[in-house]
Amino acid sequence: MSLSFYLDHHVPAAITNGLRQLQVNVLTVAEDGRADWDDDRLLERALELGRVVFSQDCDFLVLAARWQQARREFAGMVYGHQLRVTVGGAVHDLALIASVMTQAEMRNRVEFLPL
Repeated sequence: MSLSFYLDHHVPAAITNGLRQLQVNVLTVAEDGRADWDDDRLLERALELGRVVFSQDCDFLVLAARWQQARREFAGMVYGHQLRVTVGGAVHDLALIASVMTQAEMRNRVEFLPL
């Protein structure tokens, strides 16, 4: 079974749309009605939903590192800096991650784009 992603508010719609065209299961925080939640609550929500967070927000990356250090459970995170990954590159790499990684492999882990 492939991974599903939870996309935060910093992710361009072009990435969301590109992933959907490739049949990758994605849910945005806005679609989930959580656009006004802080990053801590979003990381908890992603765990509850069993979805790996994709973010381009460096504050979210810092939060995930804090959770790792505290051994606090989260579903996993993929981070791609806005200036270091293109829309097409992000779509390609996220689709690849979704097809080869399991939920168990991503748990409490942070991956970086580009691969």
